[in-house]
Amino acid sequence: MRVSAAQKRIRKAALELFAEKGTASVTVSELAAVSGVVRGTIYKNVPSPEKLFESIAAQLAEEMDQQIVASYRGVDDPALRLAIGMRLYIRRAHEEPNWGRFLVQFANTNKSLREIWSGPPIRDLTFGIESGRYDIGVEQIPGALSVIAGSTLAAIVLVLDGLRTWRDAGTDVAAMVLRALGIEKDEALVLATRLLPDLADLG
Repeated sequence: MRVSAAQKRIRKAALELFAEKGTASVTVSELAAVSGVVRGTIYKNVPSPEKLFESIAAQLAEEMDQQIVASYRGVDDPALRLAIGMRLYIRRAHEEPNWGRFLVQFANTNKSLREIWSGPPIRDLTFGIESGRYDIGVEQIPGALSVIAGSTLAAIVLVLDGLRTWRDAGTDVAAMVLRALGIEKDEALVLATRLLPDLADLG
């Protein structure tokens, strides 16, 4: 379904407000002030403001999963796909700080956002284990996902706080996660420094 310019502005404003306030609620007045859209247009496009947070969280998770998969289409190595996925998250947080702050604020507490780690990462982990690429057992997948999620979010914080560049933070955490999964040090670094593709545009 086509998204109107007003809807895009409202969602962008809501994401900014959620990230800055650290809460899952915003008022119509706040949305109008930040988006520059009149209240009547807000009511028309957001019939249930109390459901806006969950709508944005679900949309963010679904779209990012689809974009990640489309971005590494043609890449068969689960280790390289994992490195690409982690680094794309970190780069996007650098390019869109409010998006990154929203993710850091709510990724561990919102069900829709937690599903991010149950998409491409778990598929690549499972395939990597079954193919012998990773040196961990299937029973360790939940722990491995925690390492991937925690490392990615921590790297985003470093980038948002200006402590590391997105390139350095992305390379560091991707290489360390691959090492934890059993990839040799030199290869892990090579995979974590490969040219990063553009994030696919689903539009």
